Amino acid sequence: MRVIALTKRILQQLIHDKRTLGLLIFAPILVLTMLHLVFNGDDYVPKVGMVEIPEAIVEQIDMTEAEVTTYNDESEAEKALVAGAVDGYIVLNGGSPAVFLEGSDPTVNSATISWIHSTFGEMQQGGNADYLEVDYLHGSSDMGSFDYFGPVLLGFFVFFFVFIIAGVSFIRERTTGTLERLLSTPIRKWEIVMGYVFGFGIFTIIQSTIIAWYAIYVLGMMMVGSFVHVLLITLLLALTALTLGILISSFANNELQMIQFIPIVVIPQIFFSGLFNLETISDWLSWVGPFTPLYYAADALRDVMVRGHGWHEIYINLIILLGFSLVFMLLNGLALRKYRKI
Repeated sequence: MRVIALTKRILQQLIHDKRTLGLLIFAPILVLTMLHLVFNGDDYVPKVGMVEIPEAIVEQIDMTEAEVTTYNDESEAEKALVAGAVDGYIVLNGGSPAVFLEGSDPTVNSATISWIHSTFGEMQQGGNADYLEVDYLHGSSDMGSFDYFGPVLLGFFVFFFVFIIAGVSFIRERTTGTLERLLSTPIRKWEIVMGYVFGFGIFTIIQSTIIAWYAIYVLGMMMVGSFVHVLLITLLLALTALTLGILISSFANNELQMIQFIPIVVIPQIFFSGLFNLETISDWLSWVGPFTPLYYAADALRDVMVRGHGWHEIYINLIILLGFSLVFMLLNGLALRKYRKI
C-alpha cells in the first residue's frame, strides 16, 4: 500500500507540473523531427568552376549532379574560390584536369572529387580515374574530420557548460533568497544583471581560455589563424550563453526544470552549428540557423582555425554574438519585473 501511495503522489506531482509533462512529450518529438529533416535532406551538390575548358567537353558534361560555372581565366576562378562561390575549379594541364579545392570541409572535398572523377575519368592519363592533381586553398589531403568538426565542438561545449552553470547558479540565488534580498534594496535591475554577468563572466573567461588552449595545443586541433581571435570568439559565445542561461532560469522554478530546457534551447542549435551541411538540410528547417548564437560562433571559429581568416572576415559574426548578449541582458532586466513590482 505504501508503494501504491508513493506512486500516486509521483503521478499527481507530474500531472500538476504542466511544464515537466509538456517537455517530456514535446522535447523528444522536436529533436526527432529535426533529425528526420536533417538526415532526409538532399544530397550535397558540389559547386565546380571550369577554367578554359573546351566547349565541346563542356557540352558533354552531366550538369544535373553539380553546379558548374565557366570562367575565362584562372584568376577569376580563384577569386570565386576565395569568396566561397565554388567548392573547387578545374584547369586542364596537358589533357589531364588539375583541381583546386577550397578544402576546409572534407565532406565537400569528397563530393567534389567524386564528381570530377566520374566526369573526367576517361580523359585522365591512361584512363586511370585515380590520377588527379589536387591543390588546396585551405587544409590538405591529410585533413581529418576532427580538424573540421573540432571548432564546432569547441564552441558547443563552451556554450553548453556555461549555459548550465549560469542557469543553475541563478536559480540557486533565487531559491536561497539571495535575489529576494537584493531586490529589497535600492539596487536597480540593470545593476543586478550586470553584476551577475561580470561575476560569472570572470569564471567563463578562465573556463573558455583553458578549454580553447587544451583543444588546440594538447589535442592538436587544427589551428591556422590567431589564438587571440579564437579566444575572443569563445569569450563572446560564453557571454551569450551566460546571459541566455540567466534568462531561461527566470522561467524555471528549480534545477530540474532548468535542465529540461536543454532539449529546447541547446540541442537544436547543434543542427545549425556546422556539424551538418546546411545546404542539405530541409528548407523547412534551414531558416532557423541564423537565429541561433552557435551558428555564428561556429562559423567564426572555423574561419579562424581552419581557413586562417582574421578580423576582417569574422567581425560581423562577433558583432552579432555581442548583439545576442545585449538582447538577452535587456530581457533579463524585464524578467526581473516579476520579482519586484515597479
